[in-house]
Amino acid sequence: MNKLLSGAELREMLLCAYEALEQNKQAINELNVFPVPDGDTGTNMGLTLSAAAQELRKTEDARVGAIADKAASAMLRGARGNSGVILSLLFRGIAKGLKGKESCNTVEFAHAMREGVDAAYKAVMKPAEGTILTVSRVAAKAAVDAARSGDMETMLEQALGAAQIALEETTNQNPVLARAGVVDAGGMGYVHILDAFLGSLQGRVVSGQLSESGAGEVEEHTAFEAFDTEEITFAYDTVYTMRKFRPEKPLDGLRAYLDSIGDSLVISEDDEMFKVHVHTNIPGEALTESAKYGVLELAKIENMRSQHDALLSGEKPATADEVEDDDECGPEIAPAEKRFGFVAVCAGEGLKNLFRELGCDRVVTGGQTMNPSTADILAAVNRTPAETVFVFPNNKNIIMAAEQCAPLTEKQVIVVPTRTVPQGITCLLNLDTGLEADALVETFNELMGGVHTAQVTYAARDSDFDGHHILAGEYLGLLDGALLGSWAEKADVTAALEAAFQPLNPEFVTVYHGEDVSPEEAQTLADALSAAFPNADVTLVDGGQPVYYYMISVE
Repeated sequence: MNKLLSGAELREMLLCAYEALEQNKQAINELNVFPVPDGDTGTNMGLTLSAAAQELRKTEDARVGAIADKAASAMLRGARGNSGVILSLLFRGIAKGLKGKESCNTVEFAHAMREGVDAAYKAVMKPAEGTILTVSRVAAKAAVDAARSGDMETMLEQALGAAQIALEETTNQNPVLARAGVVDAGGMGYVHILDAFLGSLQGRVVSGQLSESGAGEVEEHTAFEAFDTEEITFAYDTVYTMRKFRPEKPLDGLRAYLDSIGDSLVISEDDEMFKVHVHTNIPGEALTESAKYGVLELAKIENMRSQHDALLSGEKPATADEVEDDDECGPEIAPAEKRFGFVAVCAGEGLKNLFRELGCDRVVTGGQTMNPSTADILAAVNRTPAETVFVFPNNKNIIMAAEQCAPLTEKQVIVVPTRTVPQGITCLLNLDTGLEADALVETFNELMGGVHTAQVTYAARDSDFDGHHILAGEYLGLLDGALLGSWAEKADVTAALEAAFQPLNPEFVTVYHGEDVSPEEAQTLADALSAAFPNADVTLVDGGQPVYYYMISVE
């Protein structure tokens, strides 16, 4: 009978829990449902516990209270997404309940679990049933009821059993889960944690056994098509960490404000820091209000609508696309060596090289289905050695994330609202650095108005859109974002584009062909456009972009 829990045992339990999440994170990720709640739940929970694991590997403290405190503190700073923040709150409460203890008995640990649940419920502005909150609450109650047995393993067995039953019930408690026919992803992650805790005490699992291959392939369970992107009320998943000005100042006013501009609000804090998770349409205003309470340390803003679109199309959405990785990335904040600098967002080696040739200081990888976060764009801005940095998002879903960089840096940031890559290229082709910033903005806006962009891509699923019945696998043609139609043959799409270009009377046509188009096929299209528009200057460029077979600039 294991009556007391030591710091060494709790440390091993936490390390085993981290490895259990790593091994099962893909299976947990596959349970994510509308509206792509915070990226991938399994990944976010794993990264949150990873922060604790890294800290615990460096400590030899044998006190259970100290181990719990170190883990909770690391998890607060390392928390990712809604599920990660809630997980950090559960452990913050546990740390509070075990504070100062050399070891703990079943009653003390069970009550610490309940204190963690209380902390999580208080921090979540509008707690919903059928989530990790429900599963953890049911588990904590079972732990308290079983604590009088005096045996730590018995207590955790009862908590795990209750959590597993509660997890199955989440499908019936949450309408979103019921529509998709799955259990709650965060709740499943918590069950894996409890199972690892128990397994560690029983000796059936030990840390340090993490497989390099992870969990392998899993079957996708979630019916993403059951939800429409338009059902997402608040588009931006906004997570940031602030260092407090005054530890004693309550955050009640901030909670009320953030709740008024969004949902899914969670605020976790300790004596020095607080971390915010909120879904909102105005992330910049959330950051501005929070600046009254502390200094921003980290921020991450992602567009959930575009993530949801990516999942529906069968693409893997990027949740933290990296700034161009090279050996000469320079300092975190580059000193101003010139008046103007330029940052562009695009995908495809050919397009990246073209933007560099046109004078861009930094190129951020991203685009359709791959929206970079504000943090990614901010890193590129800060590494640009200029007083004023112009940012070309080149995608309508990236404009707002780019705009959030302005209050986060000492550099002046001007976002040129380019909605397509050809618009960004045209702006830079006509760049006159002798102008003042305001005149440049005026010039760019004028240039964008003269650029029409056509795109050729494919349908990832059957659908009815804007009067068109579309079958999976058909080719789609778009002009300035409007769907022209869908066709079984790619040649039919290009013929439709030629017809659509006629009223535009083009002088310049530039064809950027993607990674799935051969040079010979691209040349055939360019030749056809040259024949259709003999007075136009037709240029062919290997863009190497994903998703789109062709992006065509018409001016």
